[in-house]
Amino acid sequence: MIKYFKVAGHFFSLSMPDTCSLWPRLTQYEPFETGAPEGKLLFGMELVRDMFDASAPRELVYDAPTEDGQTVIRLYREADGWSFDMSPDKSIECKAHLRTSADFTSARLYLDNRRVSDALFGINNAMMLLYAFCSAPLGTLEMHASMTGNSGKAYLFLAKSGTGKSTHSSLWLEHIPGSELMNDDNPIVRAWPDGRVIAYGSPWSGKTPCYRNVEAPVGAFVRIRRSPENKITALGLLEAYALLYSSSSGFKADKTIADGLHATLEQIVTTTPCYVLDCRPDEEAARVCAAEVLK
Repeated sequence: MIKYFKVAGHFFSLSMPDTCSLWPRLTQYEPFETGAPEGKLLFGMELVRDMFDASAPRELVYDAPTEDGQTVIRLYREADGWSFDMSPDKSIECKAHLRTSADFTSARLYLDNRRVSDALFGINNAMMLLYAFCSAPLGTLEMHASMTGNSGKAYLFLAKSGTGKSTHSSLWLEHIPGSELMNDDNPIVRAWPDGRVIAYGSPWSGKTPCYRNVEAPVGAFVRIRRSPENKITALGLLEAYALLYSSSSGFKADKTIADGLHATLEQIVTTTPCYVLDCRPDEEAARVCAAEVLK
């Protein structure tokens, strides 16, 4: 069985046996399911039953150090493409193995663990990686942010994990009338050729189940930074560029992907406000932020 999905205007597919018990577990993709597109797919991924040839030569090109609870991703270069070993935590042996074509558009995923939670991790993480890599040259950013909607626009709160993105969104939901959560971890931002910068919900939202097929023009990007006082400051172009670059997913050592990211970021920072919010995790912080970005 093949199912097709559309996120931020990009189509991709997942193929698994009709009888696979994982299909009913992938409810987060249902809002994005669509019919087979007439045009080209962003990527297609197939879940396979047989392990790849582990003896095939490959070169390790990415293996960043991680802390407890952070996803482990190892990327290897192969003769005719790429392969990934993935785990939800460094204490867990990698059980999800992804092999892709040279341009990442065709992929096969093997799961050597029968646990449902590990299998779902493998599928979701593989799809997120493929989406980020394949969409980067197409004016699209997969971002690490919490996204709240208000007054017809999307506001993206950015920070390192555990430093207040979701908390600040929650404060908006509680204290800023008209606010709604659009995505809590992996929204998509697309810069269109006509100059529009639009944010989209996605099937990936971290620990918060917020899988909404929604979209809105970006009102602002806001970096959340812990401080004993609440103060918001507009960022200059270079600071804004650095903020969005560090918050965007992608294999930045690949020239095609990197060039796409840079072109998209250049368009965004010259058209969309970016701020840093030094703040406490309290009601006043939400009101200080909203008073500036909503005006």
